[in-house]
Amino acid sequence: MTGAVLGVDPGSAKAGYALVEPDGTVVRSGIVAVDALAETLAALAGERPIACVALGRGTRSAQVASALQPLGIPIVLIDEFETSRRARELYFTEHPPRGWRRLIPPGMQLPPRPVDDYAAVLIARSYLTRAGGVDAPN
Repeated sequence: MTGAVLGVDPGSAKAGYALVEPDGTVVRSGIVAVDALAETLAALAGERPIACVALGRGTRSAQVASALQPLGIPIVLIDEFETSRRARELYFTEHPPRGWRRLIPPGMQLPPRPVDDYAAVLIARSYLTRAGGVDAPN
């Protein structure tokens, strides 16, 4: 595969995005308003080659796909089953609870911020796994 994969977790008001290399390394990620997503992704596409957009097949995915069509990057729909739960797990893997919170199982905690960007990472890695680029999504 040539170029990175752009994972997108579309939502009703905001969307997470993640630029992920073929080996699964996250180059950049963030959360933006859905209305600003196409502009943000166009800027990323101008910085480096992107093989495809791995778009979560969830809320507003059809509208987001339409908005991204002018970028000229292939769009692949990816199942989002349990992505939110797995995104919280990935967040706590990268940011382990501290102090008294470490005594509470991470599965019983909520991250202190939205994790749409982590969901986008998982969507991109899911695509890469299916395409044979990464061993397994985290």
